[in-house]
Amino acid sequence: MLPESVLRRAADEMLCYKSTGQSVMEMSHRSKAFGEIIESCESLLREVMSIPDNYKVLFLQGGASSQFAMVPLNLFNGSGRADFVITGQWAKKAYQEASRYGQCNIVASSADKTFSYIPELDPSTFDKDADYFHICQNNTIYGTAFKELPDTGNVPLVADMSSNILSEPIDVSKYGIIYAGAQKNLGPAGVTIVIIREDLVGRARDNTPTMFNYATHVENGSMYNTPPTYAIYICMLVLEYIKNEIGGLEKMAEINRKKAAILYDYLDSSSLFKGTAAKKDRSIMNVPFVTGSEELDALFVKEAAEAGFVNLKGHRSVGGMRASIYNAMPVEGVTALVEFMKEFEKKHA
Repeated sequence: MLPESVLRRAADEMLCYKSTGQSVMEMSHRSKAFGEIIESCESLLREVMSIPDNYKVLFLQGGASSQFAMVPLNLFNGSGRADFVITGQWAKKAYQEASRYGQCNIVASSADKTFSYIPELDPSTFDKDADYFHICQNNTIYGTAFKELPDTGNVPLVADMSSNILSEPIDVSKYGIIYAGAQKNLGPAGVTIVIIREDLVGRARDNTPTMFNYATHVENGSMYNTPPTYAIYICMLVLEYIKNEIGGLEKMAEINRKKAAILYDYLDSSSLFKGTAAKKDRSIMNVPFVTGSEELDALFVKEAAEAGFVNLKGHRSVGGMRASIYNAMPVEGVTALVEFMKEFEKKHA
């Protein structure tokens, strides 16, 4: 979901952005008007996330998946080794891609229980000479999230935050690189945010493609080539919404925790539905659940869609159901879903 106020403003400005006489979709990325948009978007992101001055903010393309290659191409410049925690499909794909460029070590994995938990980490198993340490901080398919970050010492921590960025305050200074596809909490698909500590820029391998070198984008203000202009504009509107309508990330986190609690409290008391993620590792963004019967799961998804609750089918790799309660989902939406689930349970428990 996107905030309704953002969609309404985008609709109002679709034909003419301010006094430019053109839509943002039409304007040159070299124009003064778009220059102001991308500068405003970066400034708002820095303010809302409290990003330190020694970090660069990039607006890239290729989705978070392109970062699976960009990160090793730019950071494998010392030992050529990296540590990975495998907590789901995206962490696994990041590991597989990085393994094409260097030596990758799996320090822990939760594959043994279908990624339903975050594994305990033993710092003695960390490679002190690794070029980076990679985690996927929130796992959309499996509904788990890191509650504590691994202490990686001088090894840069790299985090895929595609599905939890802007959901709550974080300490950016604990990371070397944060990357995130925008299409969960930030805006529409098409733009990928990279927040990178400046000392990690300019160290790419000699054979790194120009477009995959972070320095290319830092030196050109994310405009080496035409950026996804409209997606960046919507991100700017979303950041204005979080700052001005919500009141910042502390308030956003309060709302998100309230939504998650409503759904988890019901799941914990239900005799039909059961949450699949370990309680201590539950995500506040993604809530997977099952009935224990594939037939009932399918019936629930069908009846839910008929009642206006869409996109509840679980990922094809795990089945069941998944409620994604990203920032723009109102508390009322979660409350309505729980009421529907209660009615379904009465009929089928």
